[in-house]
Amino acid sequence: MKKNVEIPSDSRIEGFILIGGASSRMGTDKAQLELNGQSFLEVIASELCSIAQPVRSVSSNALPGGSFPHIPNIPDVHPRWGALGGLHTALAAAKSSWVAVVACDLPFVTADLFRRLAMLREGFDAVVPVQADGRPQPLCALYHTESCLPEATKLIATGERRPRALLAAVNTRWVSPAELDDLSGAANFFANINTPADYDYALSLSRSTP
Repeated sequence: MKKNVEIPSDSRIEGFILIGGASSRMGTDKAQLELNGQSFLEVIASELCSIAQPVRSVSSNALPGGSFPHIPNIPDVHPRWGALGGLHTALAAAKSSWVAVVACDLPFVTADLFRRLAMLREGFDAVVPVQADGRPQPLCALYHTESCLPEATKLIATGERRPRALLAAVNTRWVSPAELDDLSGAANFFANINTPADYDYALSLSRSTP
């Protein structure tokens, strides 16, 4: 894993990689799929630690055999609740003002992407990239802990499960594709790897990357 950078105490970010869902379409735990000898979890953590410390995972199940002792796991306090539950767990566990949350099936996120999102957070409660097709990516985003935790708590109490409901309740900075296009690898930042065919595509990309 890359060495953590020093982050000023007044702007520290903690990183959380969400490991959720049954991986039914993939047929195996997506977090432990490998690219170039590293698991998805390790690949994402290596990039995320450019802006975040510590970096931890959030999962309702302990990782098999203590697979990644260098990436501590936070038990999901809302098992089977979906993405908003995992996000709430991350916010509740954080001791810093900001959290960066990433889904474990986004192995092509980069340190430059996270740095760009971090640069845009001033004056906002959440920083969320938007894909070229107009869909937001709430599971590759930054959240202000003090602002977002109480809103997420209220939403879960009402039965809400969608992170988009949280983004509608706080002051969200939407990051357009044009604001990320200059970054290396931008075309594949949000390539979700959910099926064996997706994984084959990911492997072909990793083989073609210098």
